[in-house]
Amino acid sequence: MLKEKLKPFIERYEEINRLLSSPDITNNIQKMTELSKEQSDLEPLVQKAREYYEVDEAIEESKALIDDEELGELAKEELRELEPRKERLEEEIKLLLIPKDPNDEKDIYLEIRAGTGGEEAALFAADLFRTYTRYAEKKRWKVEIVSSSESDTGGYKEIIARIQGEGVYSRLKYEAGTHRVQRIPQTESQGRIHTSAVTVAIMPEVDDVDVEINPADLKIDVYRSSGHGGQSVNTTDSAVRITHIPTGIVVAMQDEKSQHKNREKALKILKARIYEKMLREQQEALAKDRKEQVGSGDRSERIRTYNYPQNRITDHRIGLTLYKLEEIMEGGELDQIIEPLIAHYQAQKVKEAGL
Repeated sequence: MLKEKLKPFIERYEEINRLLSSPDITNNIQKMTELSKEQSDLEPLVQKAREYYEVDEAIEESKALIDDEELGELAKEELRELEPRKERLEEEIKLLLIPKDPNDEKDIYLEIRAGTGGEEAALFAADLFRTYTRYAEKKRWKVEIVSSSESDTGGYKEIIARIQGEGVYSRLKYEAGTHRVQRIPQTESQGRIHTSAVTVAIMPEVDDVDVEINPADLKIDVYRSSGHGGQSVNTTDSAVRITHIPTGIVVAMQDEKSQHKNREKALKILKARIYEKMLREQQEALAKDRKEQVGSGDRSERIRTYNYPQNRITDHRIGLTLYKLEEIMEGGELDQIIEPLIAHYQAQKVKEAGL
């Protein structure tokens, strides 16, 4: 019963209130900070729980008055308002009871790579990056290109960007995977539709406490950076390539003129990639245990198709098809896909939690 499940949260919230006024806690800054954070995390749930209790009590009182000659009609009218309100509160509370993803409030590294399709895939990588950039502008997030490798036609073989803002990971985490595009390339003289693909990785930015790297596990190479077409753009060995030997993950960075800055950036991306790999393996193990496939963020998983001739975009995980590809690629309407995805995975988590 939902009321019983809520009781421990209310009791803990009240206990924290008492502890925070205790002299032992007020003199211990670290403990006070920890308890204040726990209280802040519990507050939205406790407020909804108290409202739910009040509504439930009001429903019971109204039901008791239904047969009353004078107050019966008024009680029925109140029930017509209270019962839908109770249902809405139940749904809101179920979402609040889902264990929070610890990465949801983190900034991210967005990595887009051209896959099958050569130059056309690189051009679509640039189009997709522009979509996310415009979406970020709408959300008032900050986008900083960390590293990029351009193709001959002005697309991107690979681009990595850091995106900072409120709830970035929570909004974009389901974008990870393979994005397939079907359209007529600019170089196609006979009007044939080509199919290309790019892969997207969404990597939460991690602190040193999230990922510990043993320096002995790193192979660091320095070399002279080269520009578009292979020409040398620096007379010193400023470019850095770091290989994490246990995982085989490699990060190369040459965008900065300083070897120190390239090394610093490369290490941050390396940590994010290792962390993303750990998360992906955990999700795949959970999916295997449940004997069902969930969106794991695996780049080999085709998640979406962009069909330009039909102005159609389809997300294969939730069977969503919209005939407004152009508007969505402009970035402003991307929430029409993101919102249903979030709702889908929240519903899955509610079901798994047995709520």
